[in-house]
Amino acid sequence: MEKQLELLARSQAAQYLGVQPSTLALWASRGRYRLPYVKVGRLVRYRREDLERWLRRRTVGDGRVEAIDEGA
Repeated sequence: MEKQLELLARSQAAQYLGVQPSTLALWASRGRYRLPYVKVGRLVRYRREDLERWLRRRTVGDGRVEAIDEGA
């Protein structure tokens, strides 16, 4: 079975990322962060999988808490 492609409006993508839609528009117009988007006529849409991949690439650390070596 083929996977359904989920396209989000700019407002939905902004909410998913926790930014304002105007921020996404600014990033797109200035080429900042190179967040992929899809043009459908004059509409801008974002694929959820692209947003998730973009977030993974920008994640710092691996989420584990490291023990502090107090003997150092």
